[in-house]
Formats: sequence, C-alpha cells, structure tokens
Amino acid sequence: MILIFFIIMNTATLGAAVAKRRKLLGIDQRALAEIAGISVHALSNVETGKGNPTLKTLSALVGILGMEIRLEVRQATAQDEEG
Repeated sequence: MILIFFIIMNTATLGAAVAKRRKLLGIDQRALAEIAGISVHALSNVETGKGNPTLKTLSALVGILGMEIRLEVRQATAQDEEG
C-alpha cells in the first residue's frame, strides 16, 4: 500500500492566511513572534511565503491565532501514481 501526503496550501497561501488572521486580530508581527517564540524575521518569512516553517512553528502560530492545521492522509489512486 502506498500513501501519498498532499500539502493543500503552498507556503505563500499559508503565509497570507496567517498574516490576514494576525491583522484581523490586531496583533503586530513583533507581538505574535514573541508569543510564538520565534524571531520577527522568521514570522515575516512565513507570512511572505519565503520560509519553510517547521510543524512546531506553524502549530504555535495557528494556535495563537485561533486557526488549525489539518493533515489528511489518503490512499494513492492510480492517477496519483502516474504523476
């Protein structure tokens, strides 16, 4: 049995969602970064899609922002295996 993991959002889309939620809540980058335990530079990279954040970093950010991460695992179809 082959399992394939798909990332539904690319880093740019994910970063835009984090930035939008942060702004909606009225939190500046410095405050969010401090609460999440990351640098402002790292947060900026996430928000602009330039970074490749760890699951730990993403989990901290989305938890603070009241968002969630979902991982869906499904069995590969013949079409997936073809490329």
